[in-house]
Amino acid sequence: MKVDWLIVGAGFSGCVLAERIASQLGQRVLLMDKRDHIGGNAYDYYNEHGILVHKYGPHIFHTKSKKVWDYLSQFTEWRPYFHHVLGVVEGKKVPIPFNLNSLYALFPPKYAEKLEEKLLDNFGFGVKVPILKLRESANGELEFLANYIYDNVFVRYTAKQWELKPEELDKAVTGRVPVYISRDDRYFQDPYQAMPKYGYTEMFRKMLAHPNIKVLLNADYREVINDIKFNRMVYTGPVDTFFDYMYGELPYRSLRFSFETLDQEHYQEVGTVNYPNEYDITRITEQKYLSGQTSPKTTLVKEYPQAYVPGLNDPYYPVPREENRARYELYLKEANKLNGSVIFAGRLAEYKYYDMDQAALRALGLFEKEVQEKTPDTIIGSMPVIIA
Repeated sequence: MKVDWLIVGAGFSGCVLAERIASQLGQRVLLMDKRDHIGGNAYDYYNEHGILVHKYGPHIFHTKSKKVWDYLSQFTEWRPYFHHVLGVVEGKKVPIPFNLNSLYALFPPKYAEKLEEKLLDNFGFGVKVPILKLRESANGELEFLANYIYDNVFVRYTAKQWELKPEELDKAVTGRVPVYISRDDRYFQDPYQAMPKYGYTEMFRKMLAHPNIKVLLNADYREVINDIKFNRMVYTGPVDTFFDYMYGELPYRSLRFSFETLDQEHYQEVGTVNYPNEYDITRITEQKYLSGQTSPKTTLVKEYPQAYVPGLNDPYYPVPREENRARYELYLKEANKLNGSVIFAGRLAEYKYYDMDQAALRALGLFEKEVQEKTPDTIIGSMPVIIA
C-alpha cells in the first residue's frame, strides 16, 4: 500500500490531522488504531437500552477557542450542555469546584457568611484560587477553610487518582479544580460548552468521510509497517513505547470502568458525583445527563483509578512530576533526531495532559506549522521506526 501519510491513533489528534491533510492538501492518509473503533477515549456508542454511553468515562466538551469550535462545528450539530458536579463531603453533596454555595451547604449560615467575606476581602469575586495557593496564603479563619477543603475535597481524591499527594504533582493538576469564589455552580466557565448532538463517534465518522482517508482498526502499526510505503508519520501513542523504552518507562495512570443500568429514570441529581473520601471509586457519571435523552432506564459509569501496566490496560494520564518531565525530555531529543519525518501529537506522545479542545487546537497548529509548510513531493518508502 502506498499513501502519503501514516497516522497511528484515531483519537482527537489523529482524526483532526487526517481530516486536514486529506481535505486541505488532497493527500492520501492511512489512519490506524489498535482498538476496534475510531474516536480514541472520546468514543461513545448506544448500549442495548438505547442510551448513549461514553466507553472511557465522561467527555464533556468545552473550549475558549472559537477556532476549535468553528472547526468541529463542520462535523456536528451541538446540544447546549452545562456540566454540573457534586462532591460528597461529610455525607452532603456540595458543588464542585468548591465555591461560595459549597460554604453554605456545609457550614452554619453565620459562619459561612464570615468565611465568604474573608474570601472576598482577600481574593475578590469571580477569582479561581488553586488550593495549594489558598493554603500557602491563608491565615486565621481562611487557614481553617483551606485545610478543610484540602482534607475533604482534594487530598484523598488525589491519592485515589494519582497515588500521590497534591504537593507531589505539578501545580497545574490541583489548579484544574480550584476554589472558585463565585456562586456559579457550573464545572466549566468556557464560552463554548455543548455536547455533539449525535455523539462523538458520529462526529469523527463525518470527519473521516473523505475519499483520501483509509481507516484500519484492530491493527498494531508495528506489525504492518513494513508493508506500507509513506512519506511521513503522525504518531499519537506513548512516546516511550515508540522508542522501545530506551530511557525507561514513563509512568501513566489508568482507569477501570464499571457500567450499570438501572430501572429508574434518574439515579443522581447531576451528571457527575465525586466521591473524594468514600469508596474506591472517584466518581459516578449518569450518561443521560450528557446525552439529554429520556428513558425509563438510566446507565451509570463508575471510575476506579489504577496503575498503568503495559499490555494489561490502557494509559490515560501522564503523571506530571519533574522527574517524569526530565525523562520525557530525553525521548523528545530522540524525536527531534527524526527531523520531522515523524510528528508526535497528543497526550501520550507529548506526555502532556490535554483536554479534548486542547488536543484539537494542538493538532490544528501542527497541521499549519509542521505539515503545510513541510510537505515532501514524493513517497520515500517505509520510515525507520524503532519496533519493540
